This record gives sequence, structure tokens and C-alpha cells, in this order.
Amino acid sequence: MAGYSPELITALQTKANLLRIHSIRSTTKAGSGHPTTCMSAADLVAALFFHALRYEVSNPRNPLNDRVVFSKGHAAPLLYAAWAEAGAFPIEHLDTLREFDSDLEGHPTPRFAWYGAATGSLGQGLSIAAGMAITLQRDGIPAKVYCLLGDGETAEGAVWEAAAFASHYKLNNLIALVDVNRQGQSQPTMLQHDMSTYQRRFEAFGWQVLSIDGHDMVQILSALDTAQSAEQPVAILARTLKGKGASAVEDKEGWHGKPLPPELAAQAIAELQPTPEQIERASRLRVQPPREGRAPAYPAEIPTASLPTYEPGAQVATREAYGDALVALGQVDPRIYALDGDVKNSTFSEKYLKAFPERFVECFIAEQNMVGAAVGVAECGKIPFASSFACFLSRAYDFIRMAAIGRANVKFCGSHAGVSIGEDGPSQMGLEDLAMFRAIPDAVVLYPADAVSAVKLVEQAARYQGIVYIRTTRPKTPVIYAHDETFPIGGCKILRQSPHDVVTVVGAGITLHEALKAHEQLLQEGIPIRVIDLYSVKPIDAETLIRSGQMTNGAMITVEDHYPEGGIGEAVAAAVNGYGIRVYRLAVREIPRSGKPETLLAFYGIDAQAIIEAVRAIAQGAA
Repeated sequence: MAGYSPELITALQTKANLLRIHSIRSTTKAGSGHPTTCMSAADLVAALFFHALRYEVSNPRNPLNDRVVFSKGHAAPLLYAAWAEAGAFPIEHLDTLREFDSDLEGHPTPRFAWYGAATGSLGQGLSIAAGMAITLQRDGIPAKVYCLLGDGETAEGAVWEAAAFASHYKLNNLIALVDVNRQGQSQPTMLQHDMSTYQRRFEAFGWQVLSIDGHDMVQILSALDTAQSAEQPVAILARTLKGKGASAVEDKEGWHGKPLPPELAAQAIAELQPTPEQIERASRLRVQPPREGRAPAYPAEIPTASLPTYEPGAQVATREAYGDALVALGQVDPRIYALDGDVKNSTFSEKYLKAFPERFVECFIAEQNMVGAAVGVAECGKIPFASSFACFLSRAYDFIRMAAIGRANVKFCGSHAGVSIGEDGPSQMGLEDLAMFRAIPDAVVLYPADAVSAVKLVEQAARYQGIVYIRTTRPKTPVIYAHDETFPIGGCKILRQSPHDVVTVVGAGITLHEALKAHEQLLQEGIPIRVIDLYSVKPIDAETLIRSGQMTNGAMITVEDHYPEGGIGEAVAAAVNGYGIRVYRLAVREIPRSGKPETLLAFYGIDAQAIIEAVRAIAQGAA
């Protein structure tokens, strides 16, 4: 048996059948779940947990622990069963699967203490695992990252983004276990049991591939042991059968996502039930302790950074100030990481690369993987800032959505937002990004208008625990704030006001400067207006907005370089609703075209002249 004792093989096989039994019993009790997908991977998981894994079960936050990611998150009952058998919690707790007050959710989230990220939207786990692996590697921590994938989810392009990333960075601490059980949800998978094609694909992406019988414990152990000393990422391709061990459902279609009815469950459990003696021997198996190593020490909170200063009136793009702020934060806190999607010379995260190359991760043109990797980096205790053009982040929206479900501490920066980018045209213009991030629960959405507010808001983002989106502007804009100005999350700034203001104009980013221009011209006409910088789009300073609207005849104009749906106008309207304030919204209301920034701002009705005309109409009572 290739050096493995018969006792070890029998004990692991017993453990695998116990995992199957727990998965059947818990899903049948819950009345929902995916027992058959758990059963196909049970041998792999038993060998992983009780042979290969190095983990301090009583301390799931030990940074020296190996990591386990279930990309096939619908196999959550198997994950929970393995941790229960490892002694993390009583076996009886498995009976709470999918209950409202249980941490054993239908797909795993970090509410479960032994899990670091939310998975279950298929195709994402390998990216998260790769982010963990590169962080552990750079920290010199000798831990491994194991990622269980289903064969069906390899149809997702994000899997191959992650595979290319892992190969490029030679992540030899990353081990993928692919459960090739050939059954999808509605029909057999694309390749079914064509193991040679799977092997060629992973090899083409630069992985070492070990193709095995996923129900042969000796082959599984041998593959796991070989993977420990690999010089590149390893894919263990395991040919398995869905529903393995239960004759009524084994390798049969139509059982995806269906618990076994009580009678069928009892029959399957009887087929799988080990003897008391086998259970007693299997109970002696233990998860091995972590490998020896030293984890980096971090400050309890981000120390005060010496942020860059800018001269009032100087022309500085907020995207450039973003890069300056990252460098300043990186000088005082080694947890700051920067990830970018091959636009670092446009987002200005290249400044961080030059200052701290060991804490910069180039993700190339693969935004889904960039976001997933950032989640993995965050799980390792870092504070990642992932940047790209605002429009390209929309490609990764499902990853962002899942990051929020996992309460990931990830910051995003979207540059080149709106028609103000100019000649590059609509394919490059982020005009949906504010709506996208406003829809994320507990996310903060920030939109600085000048360099001073940009660096201050980047610092605020780093200090906030959770997802933050920072929208930066391509054109240079004048510095309007003094360096000692503060920008708390949830605030706004009243930049122009008088007792006689006829309307409140709310802008942010590029449109704030248009509002300030409009103010100057209207003042010459004897029409004073109040101007507000809505630098915090979410959370929003409703109190200040309501008070200002009520003091300006109940009239308010919002102006934004964004489509009207889900943007600043809707955010403000919702905030002041019920207080007798009329909100007039200026926004980009059609798909734009290429042109000079000033031409586009004017044509789509969000420049100073458009604001002036709207104010005049309101002042004259024509609106």
C-alpha cells in the first residue's frame, strides 16, 4: 500500500463514511441541501483533514494554520462534518444545518469560525485560495492552501484566471482538489469523466497534475504527499462518483441539491455504517498541528500616517492622490497591500509598486481573479486595495457581492469614471459604479473631489472594517481644501452658502467643480446658491442635506457624472424624502460617445452651464 499501513487506510475510509453519514443525516433533517455532492468528495476530504492538514483546531485564527477553501460551497455539510470529526464542535451541532440561528449555513460563510471567506457562487474559490497562497508565501509562512473544486465549475472563466495567476507566481503552496464526479445540476458536466482533457488543461496553465481514483485512499494519500514538495501549484484530479456509497443514488442523475427522503437516508446510512470497532479506531485520527514558523506582527490599529500635502489651487488628479495616499499608509502599516489589473500607470497604484514591491500584486487583465485574490489577501490579515477602471470592476460584481457576504475587509478604487474621461469613449466610462457599490450591504462609497479629500478618504477607507469603494477622476482638478480639513465617513461639506440661497446644488468629484463655477457666475447675476460636496455617497449625511434643502426654498439640484439610476440623485432623493424637498437631477441620460471632456460634460447636461440653466429655471419658478 505504498508505505501506508492497512490500519491508516481503514481508519480514513471509516472517517470518509462517517462524513457521508453526517452529510446525509444533516441534510435530511434540514429538508434541503446537497448530500450527493458531499459523498463524492468525502474520501478526498477525510484524507485532507486527517492526513495532510496542519491546523490548530482550537485556534482557527492561528496565522500558521493551513487554509481550506470549498469552492464547491454547496458541499458545506461535508465541510462542517469534517470540522466536527476534527473536534471543532460537538457532532450534535450538525443537526442545526441551515437553521436561522445556526452558523452552519447552506453555503459556508465566515460566520462559521473555521472558515475565512464566503463561497458557493461557483468558480470563485480558487481565486480566493490563490490570494491566500501568495500572501502566505510572501510572509514566509510555511502553510498550505487547499481548495476543493467541483468539475462543473471549471466551465467558469474565473477558474482559469486563477489558474494562470497561480502558475505565474509559482504558488507551490496551493493545492487544488478537483472532484470530478461528472454530474452537474441539470445534466452531466461538459467533460464528464474525460480526465485526460482536464489534465491537459491544467498542465497548459502551468500546474503539476496528479490524476487519481478519488475513492482509492492510497492514491489520494500519495497525491497529497507528492503535492507537499511540488515546485508549482498542484491540481489533484479525482475521478469520483456522485452519491458514492449509497446504491440508490450513486452516479444517478436527478439528485443534485436534493436531500434523501427519510427512508432512503436510513437505507444509505445502513450501507455506509462502520462497525463500533472501526469508529473507535478512526476516532484516534487527529488533525496535525501547524508547521513551525513565524507570523508577522501587526499594529493593533493603523498608525497615524504622514499624508501628502498639496498647494491650494494646484491641479492634481484624485487618482494620482490615491497612489500618494497608499504609499503614505504603507510606510506606517505593513498590512497595506495593493492589487491592480494592469492599469497601475492609470490608477497610480504603480506608486505603491515602486515603494513596496513585496506588497503589490499585479493581477493583469483578470478583474474577477483580482477581487477574489484580494479577499484571500484580506483573510490573511492584510488590508488590500484593489484598483482598476471603474467600468472594469463591473466584470467582477459577483465576486464583490460574495466578498460582502463574507464581510471581507477589501477596498476598491475605480478610476476613469464618467464621461469626463473624454475621448476613450463609452466602453471605458464607468457610469454604473456608484449604483453597483451602493447596492452592497454595509459598503462605504466615497467620491473625492480634490487631492486633499482623496488622501484623507483613502486613509478613512483603510480604517473602516469592511468594503469601501473610492471613485477617482481622470482629469486633474484644482485643490480646494486645506490640508487640515477632515473628511469623516458619512459626512459632506457645505462649500458655499448664504442666508439668501435659492437652491442647494449637490455635486461630487468632477461635478463639484462645475457647481463651484456655476456659483461664481450666478452670484454675479444676483442668484446665490448653496453648494455641497457629497464626498460620502454612502453613508449619506441626510441631516445636512435636509437642513440645507429646507433653507433653500425646498429646492435641490443633484449633478453627477453617472447614469441617473442608482447614483447620487437617487441617494439624495431617498435621504430627503418626506421633508418637502424637491430634487432635480442632472445626470448622463443616454449612452455617451467619444469627445473632449468639456464637450461631453456640456452635451450630457452636467457642466456649469447646465447647472446655471437649472437654477435659473427654479429661481424663475419655471421648473
